[in-house]
Amino acid sequence: MSKSVVATTNNVNAIYWNPAGLSDVDDYQGSLMHASYFAGIANYNFAAFAMPVDAVSSLGFSIIRFGVDDILNTTELIDGQGNINYDKISLFSAADYAFTIAYSRNIINKNLYLGVNTKIIRRVIGDFADSWGFGFDLGLQFKRKEWQFGLVVRDITTTYNTWSINQEKFDLIKAAIPGENQELPEKVEITKPKIQLGVARKFRLGKNFKLATELDLNMRFAQTNDLISAKNFSIEPTFGLQLDYSNFVFLRAGIGNIQNTTEFDDTSSITFQPNIGLGFVYKGIQIDYALTNIGSVGNALFSNIFSIKFDYAFYR
Repeated sequence: MSKSVVATTNNVNAIYWNPAGLSDVDDYQGSLMHASYFAGIANYNFAAFAMPVDAVSSLGFSIIRFGVDDILNTTELIDGQGNINYDKISLFSAADYAFTIAYSRNIINKNLYLGVNTKIIRRVIGDFADSWGFGFDLGLQFKRKEWQFGLVVRDITTTYNTWSINQEKFDLIKAAIPGENQELPEKVEITKPKIQLGVARKFRLGKNFKLATELDLNMRFAQTNDLISAKNFSIEPTFGLQLDYSNFVFLRAGIGNIQNTTEFDDTSSITFQPNIGLGFVYKGIQIDYALTNIGSVGNALFSNIFSIKFDYAFYR
């Protein structure tokens, strides 16, 4: 659904999309997801667990790894005399990790939910450098009959990643290409706050079919190539829909990553990324598949995304 789920997410996966949605978790739930990017060069893996704390609150934990593995390290391929030794080639990985604890609670009235994430960020680039970071996300959801509304403020306090660089390894990089990479990179990486707003509505189509639609607005406090862009902020709209047959089979589609793109001849155009997905639920197990960027219409290559969710409530 092109990430258009801020208002409707209501299970263990809400740990990532909007922690307020965890309040609908009424029993133990687990989730696994795998996505392959750039023809398998990069892999994204997600695992999560959620459980109710009491009648009005829930707790969740998740871990994410996004990494590129088996990268060739050729910094020692050529020695100081210009000799090539292929035995000096080694492999390393560049990976990002996120460890998240989320809490959600029903507040004020039964239709309003508040959620918060605490996340620890770990980034590793082989033996060359690594970093630690810490941040928070804050989410709200409000439900009114067939309408649902969502708000997420990501990295609400600004997330800082502090890097530690291996000086010995960096010296090898400097020596590998004379005149290049001679200065240490910045040691503090900043992730600024982002705001996501969502509005959704559900429709009943006959006896067995339901249609859920959602429009999200993703705001960043910087000038980017998003569809709406000014000097100090930009907004990217996304839209998604889900057709549900008897809460058994789900067909999904979405449009996102809408960008103003400048071509090599200085002409401008608008690009977007279409996605489709299919899922089904059977005896507490939900399996989903998504194919993103059909036909490579946008700037990103298509990717296959698989996920599975377990809901213990079915076996109660």
